[in-house]
Amino acid sequence: MTMAMDELKATRPLAVVTGASSGIGYHLARCAAQHGYDLIVAADTPLLNAVKDLEALGASVEAVQVDLATTDGVQQLINCIDGRAVDALMANAGHGLGGSFLQQDFKAVLHVINTNITGTVHLIQQVARGMVARARGRILITGSIAGFQPGSFHAVYNGSKAFIDSFSIALRNELKGTEVTVSCLMPGPTDTEFFERAGMETTKVANDPRMMMQPEDVARIGFQAMLKGEADVVAGLRNKLQVAMSKVMPAQAAAQMHRKLAEPGKVDPGGA
Repeated sequence: MTMAMDELKATRPLAVVTGASSGIGYHLARCAAQHGYDLIVAADTPLLNAVKDLEALGASVEAVQVDLATTDGVQQLINCIDGRAVDALMANAGHGLGGSFLQQDFKAVLHVINTNITGTVHLIQQVARGMVARARGRILITGSIAGFQPGSFHAVYNGSKAFIDSFSIALRNELKGTEVTVSCLMPGPTDTEFFERAGMETTKVANDPRMMMQPEDVARIGFQAMLKGEADVVAGLRNKLQVAMSKVMPAQAAAQMHRKLAEPGKVDPGGA
């Protein structure tokens, strides 16, 4: 019986999910667990509750609490993978930074860039090399519809997501014929801790529930796109319309539209 269980466990695919302690990343990990994957999950915040939930779904789960903005943090995650075959990589870790660029602490600016861009591409390169060598693997990268918009009062984040959206498409093209697919999930505003962590509590976008999607819905859309090997997916009809508008509007008009949503102090979150 023990040998049979060990053999069954050995046949389970392995998924690596970053930013998995909450929000979209947590729900991507849940999708993977529900589809029979074992998991390595990483985040810069505690993962204990997430691990309990994921194990209750039948997954074997390893957790790594690290700062993926640092080379050491990414390396710790790679060390945890330890050469094992990764069947799915969901590179979801990222965070924002609201407010006027000139007033932002540059260490905070650099942390956004290093989390959203540097750490992401470092991890993807390391994991994707193994996937290509085995001729098997799926990669889902969390970009954003923000990558289509000049992000007034969220300038560094939107710029970082423009990089990620573009990088995803280019990498997918490079990997044609390798049996490794790259998909890009592009959500819009989502009901997570994102806005609080970004210091955007007083912005219009953070206080308009009509604009928000639920993270479990966004994750499900992205996970299904990854399984199908789709190139990219914009989550939600409202967000699809916003992307279409951004593509045809003059850049300065798009920046002004974003300013109305993201400029601090436009809403009192404690008010009626």
